[in-house]
Amino acid sequence: MATEAEVVEALREVEDPELGMDIVELGLFYSAEVEGPKVKVQYTLTSMGCPAGAMIQEDIERVVRQIPGVEDVESELTFDPPWTPERMSDDAKFILGFG
Repeated sequence: MATEAEVVEALREVEDPELGMDIVELGLFYSAEVEGPKVKVQYTLTSMGCPAGAMIQEDIERVVRQIPGVEDVESELTFDPPWTPERMSDDAKFILGFG
């Protein structure tokens, strides 16, 4: 069975193409629920009109499905709470010039 840590590590492969960083560092990943072979990932985008939204969703499902023991992946896009730059890691803030 997959662990939440394995899911988070896999999600580091999902990059926001506009910002050139992964969704974990950018603070776009909110949560992962692992129930046996099923994983539900909750995430957000930097804006509702993000043109990379579909690609990010496909990448989330692809990388999580590659984890041994995962058979089903549900990705849930949410804007509650809305993303803000404060959600980024310190490294991402430095690289992108925030703070």
